[in-house]
Amino acid sequence: MRITLVKKVLADGSLCAKCNDVLEKLRENDQEKFLTETLVADERDPQSAGMQLAQRLNVQRAPFFVVEKEGQEPEVYTVYFKFVKEVLNTLH
Repeated sequence: MRITLVKKVLADGSLCAKCNDVLEKLRENDQEKFLTETLVADERDPQSAGMQLAQRLNVQRAPFFVVEKEGQEPEVYTVYFKFVKEVLNTLH
């Protein structure tokens, strides 16, 4: 299973507030270890990896998680608690 976190950098160069909150929760709960990669969706750069992935998956909100299981379509989670409940809690 591959888990990608996409966090957003705003036009002024700062990380979005919700992204900071989610990153803090991931750290506090020792969940960062489950992430395969973290991409940045930079509002100043439409070609940034996170912006391209968001566009490809038609996701309008950040942060978001993309869960890829072999042989299945990627699943997108835009709500941290739902992601934890449906994905991370099954990994323990």
